[in-house]
Amino acid sequence: MTTADYVDAGEAIDQGTLSGKHGTAPPVVTHLDYERIRNARSEPHNWITYYGAYDGQRYSPLDQINTENVKRLGPAWIFQSGTAGMIAGASTYAFEATPIVVDGVMFVSGWDGWVWALDARSGNEIWRYKHAVPFDVSLCCGNVNRGVAVAQGKVFVVTGNAHVLALDAENGKRIWDKTYGDVRAGESGTVAPLIIKNMVVVGSSGGEFGVRGHLDAFDIESGEHQWRCYMVPKPGEPGSETWPADGQAWQRGGANCWLTSTFDPETNLLYVGTGNPAPDFDGEVREGDNLFTDSIVAVDVDSGRIQWHYQCTPHDVWDYDSISENILFESGGRRLLGHFDKNGYFFVLDRTNGELVQITPFVDRITWGAITRDGQVTAKVYPDKEGEPVHFYPGPAGAKEWTHASYSPKTELFYVPVQDVGATATRRRREFKESIPYWGAGVNVDLENMTGCVSAFDANGEEKWRWRARLPMCASTLATGGDLVFAGEPSGEFNALDARTGEQLWQFQCGSGHHSSPMSYSVDGRQYVAVPVGWGGWAEGFLPGMLGAGHGSALIAFALPES
Repeated sequence: MTTADYVDAGEAIDQGTLSGKHGTAPPVVTHLDYERIRNARSEPHNWITYYGAYDGQRYSPLDQINTENVKRLGPAWIFQSGTAGMIAGASTYAFEATPIVVDGVMFVSGWDGWVWALDARSGNEIWRYKHAVPFDVSLCCGNVNRGVAVAQGKVFVVTGNAHVLALDAENGKRIWDKTYGDVRAGESGTVAPLIIKNMVVVGSSGGEFGVRGHLDAFDIESGEHQWRCYMVPKPGEPGSETWPADGQAWQRGGANCWLTSTFDPETNLLYVGTGNPAPDFDGEVREGDNLFTDSIVAVDVDSGRIQWHYQCTPHDVWDYDSISENILFESGGRRLLGHFDKNGYFFVLDRTNGELVQITPFVDRITWGAITRDGQVTAKVYPDKEGEPVHFYPGPAGAKEWTHASYSPKTELFYVPVQDVGATATRRRREFKESIPYWGAGVNVDLENMTGCVSAFDANGEEKWRWRARLPMCASTLATGGDLVFAGEPSGEFNALDARTGEQLWQFQCGSGHHSSPMSYSVDGRQYVAVPVGWGGWAEGFLPGMLGAGHGSALIAFALPES
């Protein structure tokens, strides 16, 4: 079968070989279950869930590649995913996924409904799958997908038109297909699924179109819907008093869950980051704090019910989603959670009850407002008058957008990619219309006077070192047991930094900008660091000067020379 042979969304395209089997992967996912994912760190040669483990630390214990030998690192293989046929949102596609590796087989998703299985030793394609995404889908923001989940012989992925799919991990054929969002209303899907117990958990995208965000769980085997948790309460529910008593603002309130949650098996809680309220910048049509937008929300995984919340930016009028990862760690005998928010502040909470432990800024320029050490928020600059431009830092992409920080239990430091970019917003009242962008302002992100860095913070919010970059850092970091931090730049450079000092130890030009998440694995005793490159997505929001830069579309795996 060739690429030209497939017709509809249900086809898998057989390509490549592995162990002499054309188009068939070995059954490495058959016995991958909840217990194995729960104990992911016990098999460090694999990367079996989105963040590497439920805790969201993006830490690989592998240490074959270390501070002494990283200067010898070079490309081991390159998978050129390319583009094929017509593309929904062609100008905005980006390679943003985190690859998953199980015992020598890599599973990775691309934009526009693509999923691939690769030989993790060589990058050779085993099979590919293509889900047809309608060309007229309202995609917010960009034609992107952030990855797959694997368990019990299946690969799970969401699609741009808000489907969640289960594919056969051996051949890529579709097993079940469920719709969980109304694409014609502006809902879409970009999240990497998360496997917990017998469920696959996904979240919705599309807050900029005035939809009501939700988290959903489906049965792994049958695809049967298990529960839905809406993040904007309807009248009479807890939190509804933070929305206007009359009108329909809550029905189109945003708070989408468009990034993968973290999970603590001991508390049985999902830690969910929620997006902005809608409209993004016009707060007059939604008076109040607007729960549970811009919040860290703890959800009981069995029932789908909210247990506690912490709102980082009440009544957001700057587009400061709090969707960023919630990193779970222990310090001083407490079970904690670390969160770097788009609003420029680093929050540490007690993850058992949501109590604020500490808060500190992690970017130099914050002019929108201020948050005191006890969590009191004061807004200072915001678009409150029709037609009057207002400039503020950080811009709507935030001091850190969706791309992830990492945490090393060896150094006990967090490593955060920082964007120091401002923007000007001019409020413009718009009536709500289904499937039409519902921003409430015109926004221009700064083309000059911007910078970026990778900063290392401890749990007390003290910055230990800073590696300065020429441009904002728009890609995730990876921490490893070799005392390294890997970080990619928009201009294509992939860097290895000393995790204890921030010294740059290695660099490689990948040929396209980084807006994804590196990971590490090993096969046959050889460690690899893999990173997708491919510039795009909502580039006008975080680095408009590079909006026209070459997209690229490659997955590059690095390793030390074979002896």
